[in-house]
Amino acid sequence: MSLTIIRTGRWLYAGTVEMPVDVIGLDYDWWFESSKGADMLEHDEKPMALGNRGLIYYARFKRAGETSEPTWVDSDGHATAEQAMIDADSKAPTPIVWD
Repeated sequence: MSLTIIRTGRWLYAGTVEMPVDVIGLDYDWWFESSKGADMLEHDEKPMALGNRGLIYYARFKRAGETSEPTWVDSDGHATAEQAMIDADSKAPTPIVWD
């Protein structure tokens, strides 16, 4: 299992404080594995298929910038980094400036 930071960005909290956000790529379905570890999988539930480059992409706010695992994600999994960025943009209270 490996974590790769794909994109980084920042948004403004209260109009003045820069807050980090990133998009990570994981080689596994984070939500599936989390539910599996908690013995909460639905009958016949399957992990999400890996997207391009053999990864699933997630947005992170709380742990943005962290490169170690375990981690926490703040979005559903996506097949592309661009989809995860759109998801992050929809969750941020102000526009994200992507690096």
